[in-house]
Amino acid sequence: MKTYPTNEIKNVVLLGASGSGKTTLAEAMAFDGKVIDRRGSIETDSTLSDYTDIEHIYKRSIYPTLLFAEYNGYKLNIIDTPGADDFCGGLFSAFKVADVGVMLINAQNGFEVGSEIQARYARSHDKPIIAVINQLDSEKASWEASLDSIRAASQVTPVVVQYPVNPGPDFNAFIDVLLMKMYKFKGDTGIREELDIPAEEMERATELNRILTEAAAENDEALMELYFEKGVLTQDELRSGLKLGLAKRDLIPVFCASGKRDIGAKRLMEFIINVAPGPLKAPNFVTVDGREIEPDSNGPTALFFFKTTVEPHLGEVTYFRVVSGKVTEGMELVNSKTGNKEKISQLFAVAGKNRVKVTEMMAGDIGCTVKLKGTRTNQTLSTPGSNIEIDPIRFPEPRYRVAVKAVKTGEDEKLGELLNRANFEDPTILVEYSKELKQIILQGQGEHHLNILKWQLANINKMEVEYFAPKIPFRETITKVAAANYRHKKQSGGAGQFGEVWLVIEPYQEGMPEPSKFKIDGKELQVNIKSKEEVALDWGGKLVFYSAIVGGAIDARFLPAILKGIMEKMEEGPLTGSYARDIRVVVYDGKMHPVDSNELSFKLAGRNAFKEAFKKAGAKIMEPIYSVEILVPSDKMGDVMSDLQNRRAMIEGMSSDKGFERLVARVPLSEMYRYSTTLNSLTNGRATYSMKFSSYEQVPAEVQDKLLKAYADTDKDE
Repeated sequence: MKTYPTNEIKNVVLLGASGSGKTTLAEAMAFDGKVIDRRGSIETDSTLSDYTDIEHIYKRSIYPTLLFAEYNGYKLNIIDTPGADDFCGGLFSAFKVADVGVMLINAQNGFEVGSEIQARYARSHDKPIIAVINQLDSEKASWEASLDSIRAASQVTPVVVQYPVNPGPDFNAFIDVLLMKMYKFKGDTGIREELDIPAEEMERATELNRILTEAAAENDEALMELYFEKGVLTQDELRSGLKLGLAKRDLIPVFCASGKRDIGAKRLMEFIINVAPGPLKAPNFVTVDGREIEPDSNGPTALFFFKTTVEPHLGEVTYFRVVSGKVTEGMELVNSKTGNKEKISQLFAVAGKNRVKVTEMMAGDIGCTVKLKGTRTNQTLSTPGSNIEIDPIRFPEPRYRVAVKAVKTGEDEKLGELLNRANFEDPTILVEYSKELKQIILQGQGEHHLNILKWQLANINKMEVEYFAPKIPFRETITKVAAANYRHKKQSGGAGQFGEVWLVIEPYQEGMPEPSKFKIDGKELQVNIKSKEEVALDWGGKLVFYSAIVGGAIDARFLPAILKGIMEKMEEGPLTGSYARDIRVVVYDGKMHPVDSNELSFKLAGRNAFKEAFKKAGAKIMEPIYSVEILVPSDKMGDVMSDLQNRRAMIEGMSSDKGFERLVARVPLSEMYRYSTTLNSLTNGRATYSMKFSSYEQVPAEVQDKLLKAYADTDKDE
């Protein structure tokens, strides 16, 4: 295939709810673009995208798939994305490298839940949208109802570019009010006939042309003056106004189609070529240090990698967009993050499961390469010395957690390798071995998301795994001042062991004054601080350790051993064995022996003195609290609020977002297990949410009692 210059490239992401027909329309576009000579179908598992076994089983997209079409001298790179929100990571990757979104609307269902969710994502990424009401050949297809649903739900004004003449099973013609022509199709061949608009449709078409013209003119003062002066605009003037309106996200052009019958795909591609922003008109990529990189084919080469897959016969396949310059076979580039050199051995244009070998690609193009040594998703390869590192994709925070283990013993190492590979291919799958919980924790976007991974492990990697509720990383702390002392003494022939430590502990808060006196059991204890050490704990919070030893009661060389003993107990709190945090300790007295004292003795004395003091200091269990933001339809607000209250949630705010309510709440992590499944059930899949760690807070007394009992029962079992 030819090498396309930057001004002949368009990059498109297909959006829409599951079942809206993205994959079928992509197939029609590839067929009309001469990439394939026969259209496949989802029913026969023969489409360019949706080519994996799991997609064949579910009959829908699970992974984003890149393909292209060559049409009217242009190359259209098309990314077919999943409709289910559990797989939104692929959509975020696509938004990074595509310049315009094409939102498919199922004519039987209108603007669905998935449409609403993906439209929000498009807004957050500032991507302009073209709407296509698809499946107009369905028996229950309704053009007007679908158009009304777009008007009601969208935050951007929809403007009709085409409307169907005969929606329903006999659908074979539409009127294009931009070109003022009727297009009629023969069967499902994609062959179209361009006709004049019938007399009975002329009034409707003329009115829609007027609305379209006004919408286009509103985006440019010169066009508006021209329109007032002449009363009409030429097609080129119309396109000029639509370009501006689309790029500014002030309007959504609406098209009609049947991807299954290849009706409307050609005209849609023509509009994308003529009106949609390409690499030269879309916002520039930005580097991590805030520089804009122009898509100049004569500039330094910069490739941004947005997706990685591992394929049986090829190994690692890495997908990129040429941000600047051009890339050729054999070119040596530098990884901006690692500093390592990479050689581009092969280049491919991608058509789903097929790949076309090319020798070079220019700025703005999208392709893939194989066998890179160490370059991953979200990294940049660039010309040596150019120092270009593109700002990475910001994937959504995980929303679902499970603990995982291999069913068969002895497969832990293999499981770890497979889970790391899963994260390598899908960065929204997070894997953590928790030393604290002694579990492997998997995090993803929802239950279905992680169940797909479970299927892959079992069917592709022959690794049976079990999912179960993860433990909660509780913390322990204290609520009042307490003192204790402990003497460690051991004599067993020869040198013995001796160490005695007196200490006081109290809750720690940032900014509190340095200690000088304590009141313990009605008595006042004065301390004179000699040294201070702050330990920022790996699990959050602090331990502040003071020495107030006077008169050489304990030699300074033993203080690190005392601190070490205290830290050991901080890692295993007395209440539930959880990490302790936010405590300060003052060692103010003790004793040592000139022969028998050593570091071990003082470590054990410090550890046990701290343990005794902890038990007397009003010990409390703390739990992780997450800030949860939920977008829920207004009519489901009551059900969602009621469920949150049952989860010990504290509602912090509510606001409206055009047909949706935005709820912000603080919810204990222990109450969020399988929440994505519950929320889907309560709202029929119409709500979405995000969650982010906020803070640790003390658990209520009744919850603490349950946790203490459960921990005691566990000790008995062991």
